[in-house]
Amino acid sequence: MKSRIVRPVNRPDRKKKNTKTKRANLSDTQPMRPVRESGSRRPLSETQPMRTAGLRAGYAGYRRSIDERRQVVSTPYPRPQKKSSRQAKAGKRRKSGIGSLFTANEQYFDYDLLLVIIFLMCFGLVMLYSTSAYEAEVDLGNDLYYFTRQAAIGAGGFLIMFGVSRLDYHLYGAFAVEIYIFAMIMMALVQTPLGVTLNGARRWIQLPGNLTLQPAEITKIAVILFISYELCRLGRKAYTMEGIIRVFVFGAIASGGVLFLTDNLSTAIIVMAITCILIFVIHPKLKPFVILLVVGIAVAAVGIIILSATVANSDNFRLQRIISWLNPEATADSGSYQVMQGLYAIGSGGFFGKGLGNSTQKLGVIPEAQNDMILVVICEELGVLGALILLVLFGILLYRLMFIARNAPDLYGSLIATGIFAHIALQVTLNIAVVTGLLPTTGITLPFISYGGTAILFLLAEMGIALGISRRIRLEGE
Repeated sequence: MKSRIVRPVNRPDRKKKNTKTKRANLSDTQPMRPVRESGSRRPLSETQPMRTAGLRAGYAGYRRSIDERRQVVSTPYPRPQKKSSRQAKAGKRRKSGIGSLFTANEQYFDYDLLLVIIFLMCFGLVMLYSTSAYEAEVDLGNDLYYFTRQAAIGAGGFLIMFGVSRLDYHLYGAFAVEIYIFAMIMMALVQTPLGVTLNGARRWIQLPGNLTLQPAEITKIAVILFISYELCRLGRKAYTMEGIIRVFVFGAIASGGVLFLTDNLSTAIIVMAITCILIFVIHPKLKPFVILLVVGIAVAAVGIIILSATVANSDNFRLQRIISWLNPEATADSGSYQVMQGLYAIGSGGFFGKGLGNSTQKLGVIPEAQNDMILVVICEELGVLGALILLVLFGILLYRLMFIARNAPDLYGSLIATGIFAHIALQVTLNIAVVTGLLPTTGITLPFISYGGTAILFLLAEMGIALGISRRIRLEGE
């Protein structure tokens, strides 16, 4: 018999089942991917693109943040349709001021402010040489030592001032946060081996070329720029108690950094006062600030009375200064020696003075007379008349800063100019009060006049910012 081959019957359900089985078998034969354990690192080829993408995303976010800040500080004032009397006066000022001799019609520039700065710098250099020549010759063998250093730094400061005046001041608002953080870091460096102690105070950072830098001067500009930006960012929230506390805390952090990192009480007071003045200027109500001022004066008076009665034998030099200030005659040979000798110099100068270079108190009687006590030498040599001329120059400087603040094109520019105004006014007022015995000795220098490279450099940088704001003032007819 022939063998028969039995073929399986093709059933529809059988075929589908075989197909599924075959597909399953094929999937089983594929190589299995290793399961990544938790915490294991990715290969370098996988992590590199992810890192690059993360950096790009972070940079893009930072750029957006900078653009948002520039938009905040570029918000203009809500100008009425009708021209205000202030703008009309500004237009007349362009025609009648000294700046009209130089200013082109398409751009305003405050040449009045520039001329006052030049006069103050030249006056300061002359008086610095007259005040420091004897001490420099005795101690350093070069009577031009302080003069040449101040003149060189002043020349460099003028270059910086003109360079800064060409920049758009909104750029500072875009980087105000970074400038604020940078100032705090620089002050922290004073407590590192880079810090330098001079005359018993550790306030400087050592730089190459036997130069030093005082970071507290950077903090003054940083606070002006950052607090102005923060007030613009808050908008109407700055009028609320929450907004005021927020801005006040930022100013208090900067002031505390100056006090505890650089041990500079006078600059800490100025930094905190600038913050308070900016808050006061932007706030629509006056009554709360008057109440706070009265309460603060009362608390300070009570505190001074308590200190004078309880800490007479304290070793703290700041408390000793307060005690000496309360009774200067009793400590004329110790705590109040410098102030008493300064008063003698002012009294002996009379109204017209003894003549330039004829001071006797600068001949080793008043220590470091070229710093915070230079005003007493001016009074002795040029008399009360010379001091009044100097005060008139400062008055013109402050008036020009007030003019810029009132006519700035936006709130941020106005607040910056106001902060610079507050800085100069506070420092001049406190220096005069100290040398005349109205306040305890604090070591505050006289702007543009006293010796100090860092102070001159950053003062001229501030003036450059103010001149940069004046470039954007729009007057009548433009």
